[in-house]
Amino acid sequence: MTTTFADSATQTQMQHRALGLSDEHALEMYWNMLLARRLDERMWILHRQHQVAFHISGIGHEAAQVGAAFALKKGHDWAHPYYRDMALVLTLGVTPRELMLALFGKQGEISSGARQMPAHFSHRALNIVTGSSPVATQIPQAAGIAFAIKYKRTDQVVLTCFGEGSTAEGDFHEGLNWASIHKLPVVFLCENNQYAISVPTTKQMAVPNVADRALAYGIPGIIADGNDVLDTYRVVRDAVERARRGEGATLVEAKTYRPVPHSSDDDDRTYRSREEVEEWKRKDPILRMRQYLESVKLLNEAKAQEYDARAKQVVDDAEQFARNAPLPRPEFALENVWGELSKA
Repeated sequence: MTTTFADSATQTQMQHRALGLSDEHALEMYWNMLLARRLDERMWILHRQHQVAFHISGIGHEAAQVGAAFALKKGHDWAHPYYRDMALVLTLGVTPRELMLALFGKQGEISSGARQMPAHFSHRALNIVTGSSPVATQIPQAAGIAFAIKYKRTDQVVLTCFGEGSTAEGDFHEGLNWASIHKLPVVFLCENNQYAISVPTTKQMAVPNVADRALAYGIPGIIADGNDVLDTYRVVRDAVERARRGEGATLVEAKTYRPVPHSSDDDDRTYRSREEVEEWKRKDPILRMRQYLESVKLLNEAKAQEYDARAKQVVDDAEQFARNAPLPRPEFALENVWGELSKA
């Protein structure tokens, strides 16, 4: 009989088991968070080396995204992500090679054939819908998908994600209003990282929580600890189950923090202190999950190093694959856009 780390654990409360997650699920959550972080870090390096033109990061959001992804039925439910959701789409099945192809703008990129900027995630087979660059446009679109699901009487659910800055846009209010009126099977996940580019939350809204806004639409507004993957999973899972039962939409606010600039073209030193950033780095969601897994004897130093080495191999492979891929044909930019150009 094989003895696992968990077998030798003390009577420490295993939060993941109480949520119905196996030990393998808990480790898979950690792996997806770690892999997303290592991919993200490599993408920053590639930008700083002028190998790629632009990168927008999801560092710090891994717990919120992986927890939410675990609440969905992969390839069955729908996801309408926003530009920071690399950990979400990675957990739903998009591969590191596909993500690197998008970063380099190479042929074979799955979202648009490399005609969009990176981070416009989509995958037809996985029911992941690409977003537009203007923020919050995915919110009413997700409500529309949910309306179609209800019309077709399937048991699918839509998850759409956005930052707290998006909740000041008209699209947010229209999407929630529509979903509320028709009791649509959609979960609105706000990943509140406390800054809409350079504007802090206190200057974006006059209420303390995004979740408070749900009251105006007659739907539940629930706050999750966005730096705790298990807590985010619990809250989104409950919202998904509620939607699947036909009880309508839920607004979930995952409170987290963005410890890196808004994008590769931003200098966050102009609008927040280094002390604030360092304080939040000590609350890092991956560090927190690792400490939890160590406390329940599912992870130790040797196994953690093994995970890190494997993540580096996967990232190396993805980068090399994208570097070796050809660029799209120039004329491809004119294909599948509207119609055929006249040859006259």
